[in-house]
Amino acid sequence: MRTTRVTAALVAVAAVLVTAPATARPPTTPGATGSGASTDHELFRPAYHFSPRENWLNDPNGLVHKDGEYHLFFQYNPEGDRWGNMSWGHAVSRDLTSWQELPVALEGSPQERIFSGGVVVDHANTSGFGEPGNPAMVAVYTSWYEDSTRHQAQSLAYSLDDGRTWTRYAGNPVLRAEPDGFDPYEFRDPKVFWYEPEQKWVMSLALSSARRIAFYESRDLKDWELMSTFGPAGATGGVWEVPDLFELPVDGDPTRTRWVLVVNLNPGSIAGGSGAQYFVGDFDGTTFTSDDDGSYEPPPGRVVADFEDATYGAGWTTTGTAFGDGPAAGTLPGQQKVSGFRGDGLVNSFLGGDAPTGTLTSPPFVLDRDWVNLLVGGGAHSRLPGTGDGTPPAGTVLADFEGGWDGWTVTGTAFGPEPVAGDARCQVGVTGYLGERLANSYDHYLADPCSPPPDSATGTATSPPFTVTDDHISLLVGGGPHAGTAVQLLVDGQPVRSASGRESGVLDWDSWDVSDLRGREARLRLVDTVSGGWGHVLVDHVVMGPEPASPRSRETAVHLVVDGEVVRSATGQDSETLDWVAWDVRDLRGRTARLEVVDRSSEGWGHVNVDHVVLADAPARSALERARWLDHGRDYYAAVSWEDQPDGARWTIAWMSNWQYAQDVPTSPWRGQMTVPRELTLTEIDGEVVLRQVPVASAVRTEAPSSRALDVEVDDGRRTLPVRTGDSARVDLVLHPDDSDRSGVELRAGKGVGTFVGYDSRTDELVVDRRRSGLVGFHPAFASEERARLPLGPDGSVRLTVYLDRSSVEVVADDGLVLVTDLVFPPAGSDRVRVVAEGGTARVTGLRVTPM
Repeated sequence: MRTTRVTAALVAVAAVLVTAPATARPPTTPGATGSGASTDHELFRPAYHFSPRENWLNDPNGLVHKDGEYHLFFQYNPEGDRWGNMSWGHAVSRDLTSWQELPVALEGSPQERIFSGGVVVDHANTSGFGEPGNPAMVAVYTSWYEDSTRHQAQSLAYSLDDGRTWTRYAGNPVLRAEPDGFDPYEFRDPKVFWYEPEQKWVMSLALSSARRIAFYESRDLKDWELMSTFGPAGATGGVWEVPDLFELPVDGDPTRTRWVLVVNLNPGSIAGGSGAQYFVGDFDGTTFTSDDDGSYEPPPGRVVADFEDATYGAGWTTTGTAFGDGPAAGTLPGQQKVSGFRGDGLVNSFLGGDAPTGTLTSPPFVLDRDWVNLLVGGGAHSRLPGTGDGTPPAGTVLADFEGGWDGWTVTGTAFGPEPVAGDARCQVGVTGYLGERLANSYDHYLADPCSPPPDSATGTATSPPFTVTDDHISLLVGGGPHAGTAVQLLVDGQPVRSASGRESGVLDWDSWDVSDLRGREARLRLVDTVSGGWGHVLVDHVVMGPEPASPRSRETAVHLVVDGEVVRSATGQDSETLDWVAWDVRDLRGRTARLEVVDRSSEGWGHVNVDHVVLADAPARSALERARWLDHGRDYYAAVSWEDQPDGARWTIAWMSNWQYAQDVPTSPWRGQMTVPRELTLTEIDGEVVLRQVPVASAVRTEAPSSRALDVEVDDGRRTLPVRTGDSARVDLVLHPDDSDRSGVELRAGKGVGTFVGYDSRTDELVVDRRRSGLVGFHPAFASEERARLPLGPDGSVRLTVYLDRSSVEVVADDGLVLVTDLVFPPAGSDRVRVVAEGGTARVTGLRVTPM
């Protein structure tokens, strides 16, 4: 029976909590943002996080302290609220809460966009830019030459008036990639510091696509020499960006120090998309060496398949051509280097490239252990509900284009004298059609197939009339996404239905419900009126029938199948490095299962790699899980630290967003904000040196009064408490999960909305669930649940501090060892607190809400 009870009264402390109004007082400093500036149409404007007055913001840049001012430069688009026109915005603060936004510091141009970098104060005037008694602030940044070579190089600018105005160095760029053999298109984000033991400047620089960090040295900030590189290591599922290297004492002991290398990663973070990882190790002035050598041995168990033989073995079956007759010996022709597998062989469906498709199915086996551990790589194409294997629906074929333009009327030149047998001239990658031919408007049918560009041709192709006699018309369509590259259904000469491609040469099923048109006469018209990029349409196999076609599955996945149903699934991460996946099968123990490896994708990363399937008593840990993360949330990226902090502390700040959806978040007239600054320290736990992070006290000032709830018990239900958070508050929570499966609090709660912050006792994880937090539908990647391993305290409790703002939640757990940062967009007035318990009883023995 579901019951809810409260075992003690709620106690108001000092006074009733006052809800902060949606419209706060204007900023006291002209141009200040992130200090309470808000208007009615800026519902999500942060109260105490920095955001620009208007336009787009991303990475923090050039963090430096000088003469009592904290400088925050940042990637900025002065011309709009989406990424572009990259320049450096600028703000200053004396307390990290009240920010004064200044004019653009370094303005980009079409010839030179200003990407990320750092700022130092050249106290010794090594650069010669300074004046007696007035050391120069020197910006070291990436120049992106957008309109010319499109390469990246490092440049300098300097300021003699505390960053208010800047002069570009006449000798720019000061560092290019080519002399050192690095990719000039992926060579960015310098962070520079003064290395006192050798009286030199040291630069950390991202070799982004190579997943490496290069270290350079200089005596004058102008001439740089390569010292060493680090990587790949840790998480490598995306490009590496925005590095930062610094030294910290361990547990406050100045005689015992370690070095920390922060490397930001996009995509491929622990929570998906953008994230920030770190390495602890040693830096000797030349080389950084991580304490973690990357070695890992998974739990032992019973090997189901290791793919070391020439064939898959008895009982394995294949369909299609992607998997061949047996395992692959590593990398296949045309493929990037495959790594991370064990032994000599693995499943690799890149046979013949990404175009071939097929399946590989194992013989049955019994799930006699708690976990199935396996190595998986390749494409990140998951199994999607409602998709099929490409089989056409039953019905009447209206057009298959196998017999030419029989009865069709063709105008213009785009569709040519007859349907095309696959790729047109000067075209590569058309797949997904049935039979030998399809309608393809790519070719212009001039003497030179590639000049002028083939997409320049236009025209139409119109079918003979037919009567609509069934409920659905399905067709395979590809090519451009434009209204002018489409297949239309005409009734009385007017288009009543239309379908276009998805910027892909792979045709896929689209369907029209035409039940309201039964008995009407209709025609099909193929239209190409677009002469620019993707200015063509691909069409095949138009069929009318009682049921719609299912879109073609593009999965590149490995499934665990029980009784014909997929019960577990995994994909690669668009990487040729195989990584461990662990399936919890405790609920399936004793059942008979099969593995099904599926490749139904013919596009980029349209293959899957699998190796070493093991039944074990414990889960294997992936590289993502083994990596060290500054934050386990979805919205913590480009974390960098301030230089010249007067007391030697190390303070960081990060961009609070994720490249998966950053350009679509529902804010106006600005888009982008920063996290609260954090102080970093090192501590040793069980022989391992790790980072501890806590918000800088001056940046998260609270105000009295506060409200408290004590000894609230909920049994498999939820309880709304008579306290309110307002739209910006600090929430301190002591939670005892007791025998519940999942427990915690919903914050910024209202009718049908709430952000869950709590604990999953089944997996020993902190959980932040924003799937019902408010506006979540603006991008398919936004509605998410974040998790991080978190041990219970000695008394069986979880202690959390949550910093709420109008559009964010930052959770600090385990005294700063575990953090989760997420954006949320709740409706106005959603400021209630609910206690939640699922599957048992949980208690909240402490809850304090304090306005910010």
